[in-house]
Amino acid sequence: MPPSKPLLLSTRTLTAPVRLALFSAKGTAPLLFALLYYPDKVRSILPERLHSLVGSPAVIRALSVLLGISIIRGINNKLSQWVANNWKSDAKFVKSKEIVLISGGSSGIGELMAAEFAKLGVKVVILDLVPPKTAVAANIAFYQCDVTSTANIAAVAEEIRKDHGDPTVLINNAGVAMCRSILGAKEEHIRKTFEVNTMSHFWMVREFLPAMIKKNHGHVVTIASMASYIVHAQNVDYSCTKASALAFNEGLHSELKSRYKAPNVRTTVVNPIWIRTPMIEPLVAKREFKDPVLEPEYVTGAIVNQVVSGRSGQLILPKEVNFLSTIRAWPSWMQTTVRNNIALLLDFSEEEMAAVNR
Repeated sequence: MPPSKPLLLSTRTLTAPVRLALFSAKGTAPLLFALLYYPDKVRSILPERLHSLVGSPAVIRALSVLLGISIIRGINNKLSQWVANNWKSDAKFVKSKEIVLISGGSSGIGELMAAEFAKLGVKVVILDLVPPKTAVAANIAFYQCDVTSTANIAAVAEEIRKDHGDPTVLINNAGVAMCRSILGAKEEHIRKTFEVNTMSHFWMVREFLPAMIKKNHGHVVTIASMASYIVHAQNVDYSCTKASALAFNEGLHSELKSRYKAPNVRTTVVNPIWIRTPMIEPLVAKREFKDPVLEPEYVTGAIVNQVVSGRSGQLILPKEVNFLSTIRAWPSWMQTTVRNNIALLLDFSEEEMAAVNR
């Protein structure tokens, strides 16, 4: 079985002391200070075989380098945060005044997000082709909507505004994945993937963003994927749409600042790895599949926390796979090897994919 959330968390807990010492100034600085000014006390708590390391110039130099790296990383992270938020402090998220609109909110992580926001006392509106299968909280409203139809979106938007007002948070969550090859996919499969995963972002934003711009307050969340960075066999159309979702978020952030003069309208893009859903059941059933799989609750919790924080940003989930976002900078042979190895796992028959997408 692939690792689940508890295993991921336990691994992070076990490695926390090492990560703190190696990658955090809070861990490295005190250790370096202790070695320089209180070497005898450090020796007293270490096994005798490690005493020779306490006064070692090589150890001092290594810790000094790590401290420098951790300081640079900290400055880089802060600069990224400030630039993403247009050098402004966090936008206030007032739970009693916000209206969160979630597409694809009747199932999966959309349904879980709606429930989490509702627990916080936030009014939630979900759009989907089908209503939720289970009862929802009193502060969750459902509207049937095809997010690939501009006419349908406009008609439903008019109802939402009349019933609740203008949404202040838009989460473009609706998505599909067919996992068929370029030649094996039917035209309808490819068109549907692009219409739901890419075009709907444009139609939803064009409908609901103007009110946010007018108030200079709001948040647009784009659900992308690590497939935004990594494309492989039998997932080409999906990866193309998720790469465009990443580009959409970047372009939207730029236009909000430079064209619409609404720097307080926040944008967030979410790039998770595999999430435990029915869609990937055939994949995780394979013995050779060893990648970590995120529990839906872990993903939704991160998204809800990001929205409530009032900050723009990018969520790569889990943080441990952040390095995969740099794959385009890797040597070509490494990129190709990764794509080919993943392709070996995603070798599904038409019958298997038809059962998943039924």
